[in-house]
Amino acid sequence: MFFDNPFKSRLPNSDEALAGRGTAVFAGGNHAVLGSALTGSVPKGMKQIVLGLGCFWGAEQLFWKLPGVHVTAVGYAGGVTPNPTYEETCSGLTGHTEVVLLVYDPAKLALDNVLTTFWQAHDPTQGFRQGNDRGTQYRSAIFVMDDDDLAIVTASAEQYQKALAKAGLGQITTEIAVNDQFYYAEDYHQQYLHKVPNGYCGLQGTGVSAGQVGDNKKI
Repeated sequence: MFFDNPFKSRLPNSDEALAGRGTAVFAGGNHAVLGSALTGSVPKGMKQIVLGLGCFWGAEQLFWKLPGVHVTAVGYAGGVTPNPTYEETCSGLTGHTEVVLLVYDPAKLALDNVLTTFWQAHDPTQGFRQGNDRGTQYRSAIFVMDDDDLAIVTASAEQYQKALAKAGLGQITTEIAVNDQFYYAEDYHQQYLHKVPNGYCGLQGTGVSAGQVGDNKKI
């Protein structure tokens, strides 16, 4: 049961976390929808961000549909264990959360628009859960590659917090940090809802718009 495992409600420290492995659990390949390579260096002029908003199946589909996206991939981030498996991550003993890696062209897709999609697609106030999906692996998170993007994300969170408060909702619990460590999930998880069109999608937002806050100004 959920409450029998303490690591469903708290993160492990480095001594408690699983050891993991030295090799990746994903060998690589091309995106099943976009056709671009899932692994490898980021193309010149592109940017990347890693987003956690609950189960990564539905989250990835949401982002690969945005114009200006070069590639998406699902994986694990924010924890301790190197190259974890899905089962290990679900145990709570890796410290990772399920995430989507998004590589995009900033000339076609602004970071603000990525963040608007992120905030509106889930409930960032739920801590170690997302809807009925409970555990530290479902926590909300934004991992960026540099301090410039960190400043944009932090400001966006502050503005969305105002909108949530106005609607009577709680504090944002989203983990926000500079963190370029992303571990790819297994092949069968990549573009899962393309492979299994009727598969599970747990995305559910608060109904609070991230496009407008307070006096109807864009965030």
